[in-house]
Amino acid sequence: MKILHLISGGDTGGAKTHVFALLSAIVGKADVKIVCFTKGTFYDELQKIPVSSELIEQKNRTDMSVLIRLKQIIDEGYDIIHCHGARANFIAAALKRKGVKLPFITTIHSDYLLDFDGIYRKIIFTSLNIYSLKKFDYYIAVSSNFKNMLISRGFRPNSVFTVYNGMDYSSPMNYCSKEEFAARIGIEYDPSKTYIGIVGRHDKVKGHDIFLKAAKIVCDNCPNIRFLIAGDGDGREDLVKLCNVLGISDKVTFCGFIKDIYSFINFIDINTLTSRCESFPYVLMEGARMKKPTVSSRVGGIPDLILEGECGLLFKSENYKELAEKLIFLVNHKDIAEAYGENLYRRATSTFSSEKLADSHINIYKSVISDYYSKRRYDVSISGYYGFRNCGDDALLHAIINDLNEQKPDIRINVFSARPRSTRKEYGVDSSFRFNFITLNRKLQSSRMLINGGGSLIQDATSSKSLWYYLYVMYRAYKQGCKIFVYANGIGPIKDRNLKLAGRITDLADIITLREASSLNELTRMGISQEKAKVTADPAISLKGASDTRIYELLGEIGIDSRRKIIGVSVRDWPRSSPNFFPGLAEVLDSASKEFDAQILFVPMKTPDDIKASQKVISIMKTKAYIASNKMSYDEVIGVISKTYLMIGMRLHTLIFSVAAGVPTIGMVYDPKITGFLDYAGMAYSVDSEKFDKICLYDSVREIFEDYEIIKSNVEKNSKELSDKAKATARLAVELLEECDR
Repeated sequence: MKILHLISGGDTGGAKTHVFALLSAIVGKADVKIVCFTKGTFYDELQKIPVSSELIEQKNRTDMSVLIRLKQIIDEGYDIIHCHGARANFIAAALKRKGVKLPFITTIHSDYLLDFDGIYRKIIFTSLNIYSLKKFDYYIAVSSNFKNMLISRGFRPNSVFTVYNGMDYSSPMNYCSKEEFAARIGIEYDPSKTYIGIVGRHDKVKGHDIFLKAAKIVCDNCPNIRFLIAGDGDGREDLVKLCNVLGISDKVTFCGFIKDIYSFINFIDINTLTSRCESFPYVLMEGARMKKPTVSSRVGGIPDLILEGECGLLFKSENYKELAEKLIFLVNHKDIAEAYGENLYRRATSTFSSEKLADSHINIYKSVISDYYSKRRYDVSISGYYGFRNCGDDALLHAIINDLNEQKPDIRINVFSARPRSTRKEYGVDSSFRFNFITLNRKLQSSRMLINGGGSLIQDATSSKSLWYYLYVMYRAYKQGCKIFVYANGIGPIKDRNLKLAGRITDLADIITLREASSLNELTRMGISQEKAKVTADPAISLKGASDTRIYELLGEIGIDSRRKIIGVSVRDWPRSSPNFFPGLAEVLDSASKEFDAQILFVPMKTPDDIKASQKVISIMKTKAYIASNKMSYDEVIGVISKTYLMIGMRLHTLIFSVAAGVPTIGMVYDPKITGFLDYAGMAYSVDSEKFDKICLYDSVREIFEDYEIIKSNVEKNSKELSDKAKATARLAVELLEECDR
């Protein structure tokens, strides 16, 4: 594989470090050459590493004479052209106009809308870069945040890859002793003090003013503290003035530019980063290399490195009070700070090394070449009830995509959705409108396989029209030569008038996987052999909740005391439910809250329907009850459910989330699919919403409280078994996909 890299040659900072780390590590894995267009430090240092390089000097940015030599180089047989930066992007766009037919990739090292300062430069150069970027075939973002940025600006999700910055952790670290460094910057080293440092040029985007405002609060609460700022820039004078205004000049040392940055990092006890905007900064990995506990703003790709409460602490950008609070915590809990530093070191060295950086690029190059020359643009198109703002189905799609990516990281996915734009943005995959049948047929023609997504799709309890839609999609996929995979579906109920049609088309599927055993009976009714089907589990059972820090924050916003027991409730307004259903449920919740000293929390799954249903029950209750936010993401919903002591659920995915979180559960049955899941998952407690028995429900609640540990242990055991089965579904799907290549 031959890769030609193009770069300005005047690059500095993170982009320079990224490219050097990549080139140094990729030697031996690919045949690489790099071309620079300006002579400077970058090009000079390039001569020190064993990579072929060439300088084709531009007289100015509009000098396109460089294309002559570039085309000669390309004719030597390169497979991919990989660019870095605006100048290289513009030259690459010109090459494409000249008819160079190779896959072109560019790495997005920063927000390209913010790369140029000054009105003239911003208008001219930013506009040219945007024009050039649109001409590229593929993009590599240096953080998941930048990938999301590109997708939100209209770039095709399947053309955007994510690669994190990497560092060579085996290279030597040169640094002086703490005493020597202190003497260099004009202070005396005092081992009894805690030194808090920050590295970065003195620009507003780096947030040094936030650092200093937090420093004032820390100084007021922790007397034995000193703050250090490494770096320089035009904003230094303003920062010095701010120190004077805050009255902390004697506590802050401006160290200036530090060439041997590890001397600075070795000296400080806590590393901070307060940027308003970032990609994936190397200074955090440099700090990680020296096991420094770290507090950073929650921006860019930083949360991908610093796992909150495990590898360090994060604060909301510009919230200096939150920054101060977290710095004070680390100052007062040195054992926890030390553990964060150790964990950050392990995470950085195992996940964000230059070797990982090179391997990721090799895999991307292979995927790009395969995709560029492929006759079919997508590996799979996924059909399901997506884009309707239903938390359960949203979670289902996340689980399917996550599991498929785990089995085949470069899988190319299209999703048929009611809201393609939001689906592209949320899931990072291509998406098309599910009701545009011309587009639907065209996408199937471009797909190797159709996945009939999870959920209850092959049923007509909702309506015959819904069933006919999914059958039509399967039939069109068959006619377009796609493999068909039924992905952990719940089958039925199906009325007799639709049974023959449903059976004939569903039988076209190459593999049928089911989320519970009861669906096998419906397959038999449809005339399909049970030997064709395999019972796995609902994909959502393998999903994890958001971080504890985020969940406790959400519970606090709702008004819940996380120290007390919580009984969670998820209810829907089902037309065939008993007239006594809502009043009886309210009575049970009142009694349970009083007897077990528990808070009642309603968790809506579909808005606004479930909120209205919850409010109906609450209006009858005598006990104060709470409703979780309707703006929670699926992982926040799972996280909230995981903090409940007991879950009483009506919607299927509430029950699935509860089992996934290991929470004892009572199902309120309104549909056979609820009974089917409860039986398959080994859940013993349920009540019928149509023949509601409040005494039965209350007895179930009491029994769970009395035998809680045993019941919870069984739920956790069942959850693990179901999760393994859910993962198996993705393996079967990818195996079927690989048959297309044989």
